[in-house]
Amino acid sequence: MAEELHSQHTTTFPELLKQAGASLVVSTYQAGKLILLRANGETLNTHFVSLPKPMGVAFSEGRLSVGSGAQVIDYFNMANVGPKVEPINTHNGAFLPRRTHVTGDIDIHEMGFDSEGELWIVNTKMSCLCTLDINHSIVPRWRPPFISGYDLSDRCHLNGLAMRDGKPKYVTALGTSDKPAGWRDNKAFGGMLMDIESNTMITDGLSMPHSPRWYRNKLWVLESGAGQLITVDENTGEKTIVAQVPGFCRGIDFIERYAVIGLSEVRETAVFAGLPLTEREQDRKCGVWIVDIETGETVGFLVFSGGVQEIFSVQLVPWSYPALLDLDDPLLHTSYSIPDEAIKDFTPPDPKLVKVETAIQHHRRGQHKEAIDQYKNILADEPDNVNILYHLGVALSDSEQWDDAIDYLDRAIALQSNHAEAHNSLGHAYAGKLDFDKSLSSYEAAIGCDQSYATAHFNLGCIKLKQGDFETGWPEYEWRWKMPTFQPFNCPQPRWQGEDISDKTILVHTEQGNGDAIQFARFLPLVKARCKMLIIVCTESLRLLFKAMDCIDEVRLPGILPADLFDVYCPIMSLAGVLEITLNTLHKETPYLTIPKEVVVPTLIDNGKPKIGLVWAGSPTQQINHHRSCPIEKMMKITQDDRFDFYSLQVPLTTEHKQVLLDHQVFDVEQELVSYAHTGALVQQMDMVISVCTSVVHLSGALNIPSLVLLSPHADWRWLADETQSTWYPNTTVMRQETSGDWTELIQRASEHLNERFC
Repeated sequence: MAEELHSQHTTTFPELLKQAGASLVVSTYQAGKLILLRANGETLNTHFVSLPKPMGVAFSEGRLSVGSGAQVIDYFNMANVGPKVEPINTHNGAFLPRRTHVTGDIDIHEMGFDSEGELWIVNTKMSCLCTLDINHSIVPRWRPPFISGYDLSDRCHLNGLAMRDGKPKYVTALGTSDKPAGWRDNKAFGGMLMDIESNTMITDGLSMPHSPRWYRNKLWVLESGAGQLITVDENTGEKTIVAQVPGFCRGIDFIERYAVIGLSEVRETAVFAGLPLTEREQDRKCGVWIVDIETGETVGFLVFSGGVQEIFSVQLVPWSYPALLDLDDPLLHTSYSIPDEAIKDFTPPDPKLVKVETAIQHHRRGQHKEAIDQYKNILADEPDNVNILYHLGVALSDSEQWDDAIDYLDRAIALQSNHAEAHNSLGHAYAGKLDFDKSLSSYEAAIGCDQSYATAHFNLGCIKLKQGDFETGWPEYEWRWKMPTFQPFNCPQPRWQGEDISDKTILVHTEQGNGDAIQFARFLPLVKARCKMLIIVCTESLRLLFKAMDCIDEVRLPGILPADLFDVYCPIMSLAGVLEITLNTLHKETPYLTIPKEVVVPTLIDNGKPKIGLVWAGSPTQQINHHRSCPIEKMMKITQDDRFDFYSLQVPLTTEHKQVLLDHQVFDVEQELVSYAHTGALVQQMDMVISVCTSVVHLSGALNIPSLVLLSPHADWRWLADETQSTWYPNTTVMRQETSGDWTELIQRASEHLNERFC
């Protein structure tokens, strides 16, 4: 059986991808996978596509080319296919394989597109750069001046290629030998970097260099054998070490001031023995590292814990959540890309269907006004079209036009009383009006139409929990596992349902966001009292925090688990239901978390002023959503009071954010926020934390630090319906917007609260 593929990541990793509006393509020839990393809330969605020996990856103008074994596969983005990929309406692009060029076994390494759209390939076996044409396997275009002729003997192990000004400019190789596999004779320090336009050596004596890049007017190189990101002066050859990483580094791309670098474990073979990296690092990592190129600090990472040991290429693509289709995906049979000049010869589609499809596409893209106008235009001709009435109601609800949404959804239900989706959407609209009784009635009607309608059950559960009816809410909340967006924990062991486990080992795994895990960690001592042994599986960012809990016997990261490790399991957010927690029996004592002694953070300077921590962005970050995120400029209004010292607890920070913080004299501690334990150690030095609904405010609440959480009127059930002091965190004050999206008034009240408390 093939080894399962698992990974763990810091919370900064998906946040940085969201900030860039991008996703990341990673190739691993050793595992035979192309991996697509996409931000999904506070976590990363990791999609694997099987390919033979994928290595070099290049992207340009919607074309993604992959060197896979003895071929180059070209994928092209078809944006209109994205919403059709399951789960529907979640992808904003789709890469479909369209063309394969068989090159023969030339050991394809890095590739790049020039300004004319031509693909250049590092042909490692022939020690040359080549391109492709329809009449030949490959077309050799350049070879190092020390290579006397072409053969298939991999004389210098040419591997890296950098484009500059739209042309191939720099290459790396592991040696300068002209004999078969001669580079191996001095593999540890025989590497070189060359300018191919002038055929001159920029520098040599490098330890297995890879992935040269021209970025921000600097020449960057990965000195893989030393595990270092370096810059090289192209005139003098002088190298400067920028950062050191815990693995054999290959593949690099950039997001503003951050370098995204692929890391491999490096197996103990004749190829890798004797490198500076293998002598320095015993615990080498395989994954993707994010490094601040201005400071050299690691700001985030993803580590593969099973199945993947070697990475070759990393490539950003400018879509936040695209799909990557397998060669056997059925959508390939029904998706077409036609030249514009040929479209005129196609039979025109039904105008009514075009209007409907146009409206739906606007809706999928979040263009609510355009969608609403189009739906209404259709209804002018077909006033009793139930499908359009339903879609219009949903679009109005999505744009928070609650009364109009209710009107159109009622009309749809009057025409089709068993329309379960319309009843469910009506429940959402009533919830938007904060009319929870009518919302519950609508969700119940949806379930009456379809007893297995998981989304309606889940929505009903959220309203019950928001009302404090935990007895009814927890069972309904369990329907989340039958929704397409939830991925259950797969294992042969049974799920714990509350039976006697006094002689058994239970595994509790985290789910959804890290804030949820922190919130529900309060129940772990109750679980420990009922079992023989408690194991928890959590993300790397939570590991130290949970390790400090006395009730936990063992902390594991996601990955392949021994079959006999545990007897039963339970998702952490199901514990409240299993333990039959009610509003009256809820464990409210804080703190219930502690910071381990081995966690060291700087002691903040005491200026005699209260220290206030700030978090302004929740999920999704940077795509300002007035339900979860406050624009940084509005949050900075709080900082105008110089009687306080303010600290940013936000991650990640863009260059623009850092400048805003500097302008407002807010202390930036981003580089210290490497885990929740480290964040907690800084939070414990605060006099108060002011935050939107994020994991940080759950952390400060769990540590019993005075906190103020700033919410939309439509905030999550975790803050109940109308409380002003948190039920879950007694030292946390709850403030809500008077009008949805109005942060100005809410920030003003937050400032007044700060003054009342400390002045």
